[in-house]
Amino acid sequence: MHLQFMKLSKEIFNKLNSKTGQIAVLIDPEETNSVEKLQIIVEKAKFASVDYFFIGGSTVTRSDFQKTTSILKSLTDIPLVIFPGDHQQLSNDADALLYLSLLSGRNPEYLIGQHVKSAQEVIQLDLEIIPTAYILIDGGKQSTVAYVSQTTPIPRDNTQIALNTAIAGTLQGNKVVYFDAGSGANQPVDAQLIKQVKAQLETVTIVGGGVRSIEQIEALKSVGTNVIVIGNKIEEDIDFLLDIQNYKSKVLS
Repeated sequence: MHLQFMKLSKEIFNKLNSKTGQIAVLIDPEETNSVEKLQIIVEKAKFASVDYFFIGGSTVTRSDFQKTTSILKSLTDIPLVIFPGDHQQLSNDADALLYLSLLSGRNPEYLIGQHVKSAQEVIQLDLEIIPTAYILIDGGKQSTVAYVSQTTPIPRDNTQIALNTAIAGTLQGNKVVYFDAGSGANQPVDAQLIKQVKAQLETVTIVGGGVRSIEQIEALKSVGTNVIVIGNKIEEDIDFLLDIQNYKSKVLS
């Protein structure tokens, strides 16, 4: 069998790369897995012209992941991108898989171990595989992903290490760099870090964790962030999607 990702289209990657300031809503199947909850989110996300749903979590079971992915796929045609917390979080109901390598830590399990465990399953998936350098940045509190992966985030004020890690990940062949301050972070990733990355690299950038305001979205967009991921804020206040709709309307007008 030939590796499937060598033959697949680059539709989702090209969309990621097409512009800055795109919005992804992160769905954690451990928190949101019923038709009723998902339907409300989907309806408001569609109204807000959300660009993607990302799906995944650090402690999600395979059954919850597959159930939630299947429900989402049945409810919307907004692209569905897997943001996996471990090797079990895979589904053909999605459109793409961010194939994450956790480069900010030094735990081999998340550099290559999880990938080996899922290799045979991944190459049989009928979806787009996008190699992604995953970099944790300290967001002011210990995140679940840092705890589960037993890795230490890069200090928020040490942009040079974060920048060098992004460069190294790109040189290794990763097509996307994902900076994450972690779920429920007190502070999002500093926009100035993205500005430095964009000055040195032609790469797709995704930023998540701790984004809670339109002002933060604007700041990240202004420095060239391709996709901004919103998670906890929408779980706490789903009407934030209305603010996003107003913001996107102004940007497009």
